[in-house]
Amino acid sequence: MQNTRLNSFVGTITAQARRWFFNPWRQLSLLVISVFFGFFLGSAISLVSGQRGYLDIVVAGILLASTEIIDRIYYSRIWQSRRALWLEALNALKIGLIYSLFLEAFKLGS
Repeated sequence: MQNTRLNSFVGTITAQARRWFFNPWRQLSLLVISVFFGFFLGSAISLVSGQRGYLDIVVAGILLASTEIIDRIYYSRIWQSRRALWLEALNALKIGLIYSLFLEAFKLGS
């Protein structure tokens, strides 16, 4: 690629973000935010799909398939040696989503 101003700007921004997330406390805060966002997402998905009523099985299948795909990627041997921050955040989002769905099931008594 040519070294345009946009290309150098994007490169500078990504390098600064990588240095900013190198701090362990910032990584931990990003993971906690991912868990909370997953919790919110699980509550919103269960609320919307429960309100509509006719796509419950489809939404459950999509959620199951997505969590299994995330598990397959996260626990594979390729990523086992080097865990990227985006992969850790995706797994934290999945954990928050599953926790939220369990709490919704307990609230409904099913």
